[in-house]
Amino acid sequence: MEKVFSTERLEKILPQVKSFIKEDVLPLEAGHYKRSPEETYKLLDEKREKVKKLGLWGLHVPKDEGGMGLTLCEFGQISEALARAPFYGHYTFNCQAPDIGNMELLSKFGTKAQKDTFLHPMLEGRIRSCFAMTEPEFAGSNPTRLATTAVKDGSHYVLNGHKWFTSSAEGATFAIVMAVTNPDEVPHKRASMILMPLDTPGYKHIRKIPIFGETGGGWASHSEIRLENCSVPVTNLIGEEGMGFRLAQERLGPGRIHHCMRWIGIAEKAFDLMCRYATLREIEEEVVLGEKQFIQGFIAESRVEIDAARLLVLRTAAKIDREGAPAARYDIAGIKFHTANMMLKVLDRAIQVHGGLGLTDGTMLATIYQHERGARIWDGADEVHKQSLARGILKQYGLDIKKKNSSRS
Repeated sequence: MEKVFSTERLEKILPQVKSFIKEDVLPLEAGHYKRSPEETYKLLDEKREKVKKLGLWGLHVPKDEGGMGLTLCEFGQISEALARAPFYGHYTFNCQAPDIGNMELLSKFGTKAQKDTFLHPMLEGRIRSCFAMTEPEFAGSNPTRLATTAVKDGSHYVLNGHKWFTSSAEGATFAIVMAVTNPDEVPHKRASMILMPLDTPGYKHIRKIPIFGETGGGWASHSEIRLENCSVPVTNLIGEEGMGFRLAQERLGPGRIHHCMRWIGIAEKAFDLMCRYATLREIEEEVVLGEKQFIQGFIAESRVEIDAARLLVLRTAAKIDREGAPAARYDIAGIKFHTANMMLKVLDRAIQVHGGLGLTDGTMLATIYQHERGARIWDGADEVHKQSLARGILKQYGLDIKKKNSSRS
């Protein structure tokens, strides 16, 4: 790792995390297809207890919440290490999506009562959460367009709406719901974020959405849900009414760093599998794949692309640490589409090198690709981030597209 992004405490913690992933978590992948979700949870909960005993629990948690308070740049490098076991690493350290984003949001904007009820049990690993923003009736690329409403009725909000891709809803204790509370306001001030326990009457879990034919389980699933006259106290409002869009940006900005570093870890895993197989697989007598120029091209390109993406992401993380997420808005847009595409290219090359084996459950490659193809869609599709970045660049040259479009309407 580049020294410019390293710190004394990271140099102490990172080897411990890497060792734990290698010795305790990666071996679990061998039985990935044979175990039920319940069996997997039991195994990982045992590993979680070991993480706590090693003093590695709460690496991402602020010091005033009882954690180590690693910077985003420091934790990003931890996230890459955890992603070498993509389905298990983050959960074992209690920093899986969407919980980590919800933890950060509540830590920064939650009231004491909200923290006591929702945040602290989550920090201890006793409960999980989900995040309900996207709706099937509206393009997810525009979070200001929502049909879900939260109407104030005395001391309560009454929520009604239809959400999907509510990740990790199965088994979660509560959701953070994005709902319109101020319909007459300008688009960016109409919605709010509200905490809703999932045992609230009127909450309906419709289904786990199949992704490439697989529904997943627990924290690795995406659900469609309905809210029908769900009543929650107004004290469950996070921040102030109309802050929903701002809170979403506060949550999703650092969250995209976590995603990107996780994708770099996945790319490293795929790269390692590709290189190992290239040195072993004979295609002619005493001739292995790695001796072929095509395969050497895959390896060289992948190495440079992974390293370049890492430096770009860490530079963005360091900027957020120094100046805050709003100052790194365009940097975040750039790393989101660049890193997602890099990871998928490396995965595709690794599958190609493995031939038919790469399409089977004989390696983790097919499963990882199946799970991660959505990287170019969720948390903002590639096209949206490219447009945002391009507009930011053109504005520096005197072309303010948003202002121009506004004057036409």
